[in-house]
Amino acid sequence: MNHPQRAVFFLEEDSSIPAHSKPLMLEAVLFCPILTWVSDKLQADGVQRFFVVCGPRFAEEARKCFPAEADVTVSEQQSDLMAFLNSPDPVLVLPRAALPMEEAGPGFAYQAPGYELQESWKEKMTNNVSAAELVTGWLPIFGPETIAELELMLRDRIVAKHIRNGVRILDPSAVYIDPRVEIGRGTVLLPGTILRGRTSIGPNCELGPNVVVNSCQVGEGVVITDSQVNESTLGDGCDVGPYAHIRPNCTVGAKCHIGAFVQLKNCALGEGTKMSHLTYVGDADVGEGVNFGCGTITTNYDGFKKHRCTIGDHAFIGCNTNLIAPVTVGDGAYIAAGATITKDVPPDALAVARARQENKEGWAARRRRMHQQESKK
Repeated sequence: MNHPQRAVFFLEEDSSIPAHSKPLMLEAVLFCPILTWVSDKLQADGVQRFFVVCGPRFAEEARKCFPAEADVTVSEQQSDLMAFLNSPDPVLVLPRAALPMEEAGPGFAYQAPGYELQESWKEKMTNNVSAAELVTGWLPIFGPETIAELELMLRDRIVAKHIRNGVRILDPSAVYIDPRVEIGRGTVLLPGTILRGRTSIGPNCELGPNVVVNSCQVGEGVVITDSQVNESTLGDGCDVGPYAHIRPNCTVGAKCHIGAFVQLKNCALGEGTKMSHLTYVGDADVGEGVNFGCGTITTNYDGFKKHRCTIGDHAFIGCNTNLIAPVTVGDGAYIAAGATITKDVPPDALAVARARQENKEGWAARRRRMHQQESKK
């Protein structure tokens, strides 16, 4: 029989696990849903169309296991399945959760012409298909225990693959890498590094110790230390951390410095922008070469809606500045330390927004004397 062009998966909920649990096909192995392991392997093998037998409760989650452009039907309707099988082409059937493993022999996975499956399944779903041919290379998953047994073995295989491709991993037993991750040659992974999702790491980076990168695009020569980066893009030559937190939807330009206890969220930073410590920038568009002093905050939430700040190229934001969004800081502007900015700052202007200092001579000495007199009573 020819190689299958179509595949059918069954996401029946396993009766051996609690009712609130998801189908095993949607459970993660090394952060990657089993269904994604399966779909990625089959797409690489040339399978073009997919049918997932799944109820509405998990339909959206199942669809996310495939690329947006993939030809996927998620349904539990018999009529939809019969229409999908209306073809003489061979169809691969996975009646339960499985992982692709080259060494796995023939078992429960099989393939048969679409017409044959259509005829066999008209009245009752059954795996007793007369024209079926058993397929090798699929290891069944029976429950969480099977996942736990396989996970460390698969981790070691993935780590070994990256080492063969020129990645330096100091302690292979202390690194966890999602099968979807790509890593460039010359990159070093230190202990405690966890790479998740469809992450791409450029060449000659250094990640770790204790770094989590989830679903990110990371450029060349990037250094991340003791930090978390999620669903964002880091340009070439950035350095992040320690103890930084980059939340989703951030674009960090080349050669930016995101230092200690800095948090970013839904923002874009131009090339060479620096924030060394204790800064929060959320919902903001920031230009090139901007310097953020310690304690700067974009106050983007008014209790009802989020608002954006815009900061121009080469602006200087003094320490302990509050930018009350929406507000715009022009190119080259200076903001004095301790300012609370509520109005736009023109380019090349100095903004001072703080109370005038007043010194009361002798006040502290008088207060100490008063306290001493009260203590003697």
